[in-house]
Amino acid sequence: MPDDPRPPYVASAAAASAPPIVVPPAMPRPVRDRTGLAIGLMCLVSFIFGMQDLFSRILGEAYPPVLVVMIRYWVFALFVTALVARQPGGLRRAIRTKRPLTQIARGVILALEVVVMVEAFVRLGLIETHAVFAVAPLFVAALSGPVLGEHVGWRRWTAIGVGFCGILVILNPGGGVLTVDAILPLVAALMFALYGLLTRHVSRDDPAIVSFFWTGIAGAAAITLIGIWEWQWLAPRDWFWMAGLCICGMTSHYLMIRSYEMAEASVLQPFAYTQLVWVSIIGVVVFAEVLRPNVVIGAAIVVAAGIFTLLRQRWKAAREGSAANPPAARDR
Repeated sequence: MPDDPRPPYVASAAAASAPPIVVPPAMPRPVRDRTGLAIGLMCLVSFIFGMQDLFSRILGEAYPPVLVVMIRYWVFALFVTALVARQPGGLRRAIRTKRPLTQIARGVILALEVVVMVEAFVRLGLIETHAVFAVAPLFVAALSGPVLGEHVGWRRWTAIGVGFCGILVILNPGGGVLTVDAILPLVAALMFALYGLLTRHVSRDDPAIVSFFWTGIAGAAAITLIGIWEWQWLAPRDWFWMAGLCICGMTSHYLMIRSYEMAEASVLQPFAYTQLVWVSIIGVVVFAEVLRPNVVIGAAIVVAAGIFTLLRQRWKAAREGSAANPPAARDR
């Protein structure tokens, strides 16, 4: 299967700590191309996701991360149900999937990935967690061959290698600061990549609304089976943080949907990396995190490699599309 210029997931840190919107390969091009406004919305979404991570860390320091994620997913499941119910076919259409086991696996993997991310926020901080997690698109490219049977050329393999060199710069294994905790965002990135690849797989048979519904419902059910054993009532003031967390989640997803209606996903995805800027500001100002030079340099390497991979995928898909549909055929 050729590379798709419109990956069905948000391959960025923005989606890591919140269930991302599904953007399937079969989704039609925007009726009105308002790229400038769409880019502005994506940058705003990245800021809101940064605020969401702020609330996640505050709550994750006071309560078990699995409890925080469970409550988030309850609200997210309600949001998904309400949104899907308003679509053509409603809930009855969304429930019908040709790949139920894969859809369930997607939801479970994403829910567990969010738990790992919140744990990483608490142990490592926002800056280092997001810097390492930015490797997720490279994991997607590396695994697209064995998982989906796609061809990955030498240029993208080179970018993948360069990106992982950036991870080594961030983790600084020779500096005596590499710990088991530092592996958490790397594990989260791998889980998110698997989620994205499974999403691309099911998109061949299920429409976007079906995958979106199963992401919320399967994830909420799975995380409840684990998180309910950690149940405790939040302190009155902490419900304020939880409300902010849930509001940010719903707002960001709505704005993300709107942005994808206005412009191509391949155009918007590089701007999702602006979340690294927001979380760096939040980490330094709110949590007194230190912006170490090796983290800045390593993150720049990883982001550059990730953007190259996304652009290369887009160029390759456009070239294959042109070859399959020559000008003579298009003019008829």
